[in-house]
Amino acid sequence: MSQDLVIRRPQGLYCPPGDFYIDPWRPVDRAIITHAHADHARTGHQHYLASAAGEQVLRTRLGDIQLQTLAYGQTIEHNSVKISLHPAGHVLGSAQVRLQWRDQVWVVSGDYKLDPDPTCLPFEPVPCHTFITESTFGLPVYRWPDPAVVMQQINDWWAENAKLNRASVLYAYSLGKGQRVLAGIDASIGPIITHGSLNALNDVYQACGVCLPATQAITDVDATDRQRALVLAPPAVAGSSWMRRLGQTSDAMASGWMRVRGARRRRGVDRGFVMSDHADWPSLLRAIEATGAQRVIVTHGSTAVLIRWLLEQGIDAQAFETDYGHEGDAHDE
Repeated sequence: MSQDLVIRRPQGLYCPPGDFYIDPWRPVDRAIITHAHADHARTGHQHYLASAAGEQVLRTRLGDIQLQTLAYGQTIEHNSVKISLHPAGHVLGSAQVRLQWRDQVWVVSGDYKLDPDPTCLPFEPVPCHTFITESTFGLPVYRWPDPAVVMQQINDWWAENAKLNRASVLYAYSLGKGQRVLAGIDASIGPIITHGSLNALNDVYQACGVCLPATQAITDVDATDRQRALVLAPPAVAGSSWMRRLGQTSDAMASGWMRVRGARRRRGVDRGFVMSDHADWPSLLRAIEATGAQRVIVTHGSTAVLIRWLLEQGIDAQAFETDYGHEGDAHDE
């Protein structure tokens, strides 16, 4: 019986023949990082490996780390394990990790989506024997509308609020979602105010060639102009003193959770826009099928439903219990 190429240890997902971890949640010597969200990229590791496309995002979030980078598709070998990184379509620089050892090929996907996104390279199906997948939205109810339609809904909502002299506050996570919204909005409607948590990441995206409109700090926009502004901020600032400076507002959230009736009410916002940086149910199934994998390991989200569906299709499926999806803006939506 062949040795599993990835197993779960208390520190995280571990590759025994390679002696390294992938997105570990406790400090380790060698860590491959799929992307810079806080539940996958943590401080304390001695050596990091990540995609070259995600280098600046990762350094912005983690500071001074010992980081080696790989271009997408480039292969290196460590302890006889061949390693390459491939686009995941989740956020800027996000990567799937392909591992090849002897006659086995495994792919650890991290988080991913299949929807088009102008701020990052699209998901690349990577053929493998075993595919390790998320399942954040692993229920059949989660099906995303056309992203272009959602962006038009956001623009229409903003334009209507501007006519009524009230600021449009859109809660969007600071890494990935915020930049995706910015890349699609109609900047001619009014000024765009961003919370400080987005600004450094916006700068990184623009330095990497992503086209984003000009934004301003709340202190740089006078009270009259604030009344027709689009305001992008992380959900954590709702009800804060920063928000109270805006005066009359209409608020909304861009999230996959908005697909379910009652989610908007629970979040306490006026509007909900269905936009996620994760795969919906049909995309999960398409991605798994595209790999050709006959074994699938599910890491987080609605694991039981996806596993049951895969087993019914004759695919060997199981779960790894992980710490993913539990830290702040990492558990997006």
